[in-house]
Amino acid sequence: MAIRFGTSGWRAVISEEFTFPNLRRLAHAIAGHIKEHTEYGYAGSEYRQHLGPHPDPGVPVVVIGYDTRMFSEDFSREIAEVLAASGVRTLLSSADTPTPVVAWTVLESRALGGVVLTASRGPAQLNGIKWIPFWGGPATSEVTEDIERRLALVTHQSIRSMAYDKAVRDGWIVVKDFRPGYDRQLRKLIDFKRLKAARLRLGVDSMHGTARGYLRPILEECGLETVGLREERDVLFGGRSPDPTPENLADLAGLMRKKRLDLGLACDGDADRFGILDAGGEWVSANDVLGLALHHLVTYKGMKGGVVRSLMTSHFVDAVAKQYGLRVRETPVGFNHVGDLLRSGDFILGGEESAGLSIGGHVLEKDGILACLLMAELVACEGKPLAKIREALFKKVGAFHNTRVDCRLEDPADAKDLADRLALKPPLELAGGSVWRIDQTDGFKFILKDGRWLGLRLSGTEPVVRLYAEASDARGLQALIDDGKKIIRGGKR
Repeated sequence: MAIRFGTSGWRAVISEEFTFPNLRRLAHAIAGHIKEHTEYGYAGSEYRQHLGPHPDPGVPVVVIGYDTRMFSEDFSREIAEVLAASGVRTLLSSADTPTPVVAWTVLESRALGGVVLTASRGPAQLNGIKWIPFWGGPATSEVTEDIERRLALVTHQSIRSMAYDKAVRDGWIVVKDFRPGYDRQLRKLIDFKRLKAARLRLGVDSMHGTARGYLRPILEECGLETVGLREERDVLFGGRSPDPTPENLADLAGLMRKKRLDLGLACDGDADRFGILDAGGEWVSANDVLGLALHHLVTYKGMKGGVVRSLMTSHFVDAVAKQYGLRVRETPVGFNHVGDLLRSGDFILGGEESAGLSIGGHVLEKDGILACLLMAELVACEGKPLAKIREALFKKVGAFHNTRVDCRLEDPADAKDLADRLALKPPLELAGGSVWRIDQTDGFKFILKDGRWLGLRLSGTEPVVRLYAEASDARGLQALIDDGKKIIRGGKR
């Protein structure tokens, strides 16, 4: 089978395509990629410079982490054994580990990259692989295409593997706890003394994922009162995908109301995405979190620089940036594009509407743990709920109401028909307003003269159209949604 990387890596069904033989093939291809590029070709000098004064500069090092899914630790050992036989030393996590923690460990250990076994917020039957290059962020298409080309040439006969016990004994596999280094990084980014002084009472939902060993333990060790949910390992995630949506966080919302907690914090399966509940268990959208985070970074942390967001992300963050005289860059959908710009060092915040966030001076991967801590720190700084802080910002920069709706197509062929119709005859009026500009960078984004906008993107993996809309009030938002659905149906009601 052909292994293809998307914006979030490669994913497949466990025991069907996600198998030990395919992982061995992938590990062999990754070994060839990093060993060649340490010396030759694409970014060769950058790899060599990154390796720097390493204790053993002739031996490339790769970090390996994994989530709480079925067989994840076994899969990770298999990859480490193949890398060892290829002359690549691995730092293997001693426990299930969040993706941003692996990314930080790559940076801290000056490794040439990291492998994370995870399907993130996907359902339990899936697993996946993320490759994190040495810069501590998502792999660019140039990197993944090189790995895919090598995969096409790999045969099972060409793959060698070293027995795990021998690899550990000989130092090719080093089992390590990644949390201490990540903890030190968080203490540089978050004022835990201020959090403790605010005496916040927090609810933390790990959704049976990797945040279970990080988010609540870190908060409790800093003296905060927390109540945890779904912290035990469950490879089926309680029968639902580990995605921090309002529906999936209903138990956390109920717990907050019952115990009168100040804030609810949640992460997805590999803790790269976040879910935030305000006082009373009220949902705070990822779009709102990005605007609030930018306000926090500038006001209370004194950070300066630009902002980068993906195409279908709310313009709320743009309005906050304008308030502080900051520039905004827009990217196609996918945090790999956001992370690539963050890498320049010119931006203090990068984010996307699908609950992805990171900040300058940190990893270039999404970090759901950091996002949760920033929201708690903001509440501690202002002494009031997020809704009140958002309301005050809306009074300064204008109100923003937004949503995303997934519309399933009855016939997969309708996807091409929709794309053709929008390209040939795009709507010039929507929801009673004139279309000012059409952006086709990634899907179709129709921006109206009054600032409202409608986005339509086709899923690359299923017959689904993702509808995004934003307006200054609920009525204007609903009108955009109605017109967007009508367009998807081809004008049919």
